[in-house]
Amino acid sequence: MNNRPITEDDLHAYADDALEPERRAEVGSYLADHPDVAKRVAGFADQRELIRAALAPIADEPLPAELNLSRMIESQRRRPAPAWWAIAAMLLLSVGGLGGWIVRGSLEASPGGLAALAQEAAYSYNVYAPDRVHPVEMRASDAAQLVQWVSSRLNRPVPDLASSGYRLMGGRLVATQHGPAAMFMYDDDHGDRVVMLTRPMSSADQNAPMTARSDGGATGFTWADNGIGYSLVGEAPAETLRPVANEVRRQAHAI
Repeated sequence: MNNRPITEDDLHAYADDALEPERRAEVGSYLADHPDVAKRVAGFADQRELIRAALAPIADEPLPAELNLSRMIESQRRRPAPAWWAIAAMLLLSVGGLGGWIVRGSLEASPGGLAALAQEAAYSYNVYAPDRVHPVEMRASDAAQLVQWVSSRLNRPVPDLASSGYRLMGGRLVATQHGPAAMFMYDDDHGDRVVMLTRPMSSADQNAPMTARSDGGATGFTWADNGIGYSLVGEAPAETLRPVANEVRRQAHAI
């Protein structure tokens, strides 16, 4: 039986119908057991269809006469070939303009700064916290390896939240629109889980005060210190999570 964890790449490939049949069946089974994730994957497919719908009128238009291949060849024969830099400029303008037009809407709708980090943490919580089989890639039992794994990617320590009543379950590397992020998962004596997501921030978000945020049913606190962003989320009340977030911040300052 294949026990490979379901990754973000698998989810996007599933939406694009780009998985091998066996892997697609595994992801489909996973989505059937995780309706929140299935809803998000359906959103991927909706975005793809919106792009197709936006480009459909262009694709159905007749080819302009000046772009007819035979006419283009004849025209080139009648005049000197343009300099290589002119060709490169034309290609860059064409590709850049089309690409920018296609993704403009999604970029405008995509949040930035702390709002983006909080949203990414909420997504990670909603995807992985309910998973009772593969919530993390590396478990806390491999503590030394986990520390090395995180340090080599983000140069961050693994927060110890035992004093706050939460045990480290493990971690995983999460892909976001703003680069790789390290996700740590913890649980308490009642099996309630919290997730902390951390990643480098853009130059405009090097430092930001801790703020309470709620997204997708997950509540938590998000902040940035010295170019690194942190977001702690869970389903516990904000007054319960605030001291936990303060402990994460205290340990980060102790580096």
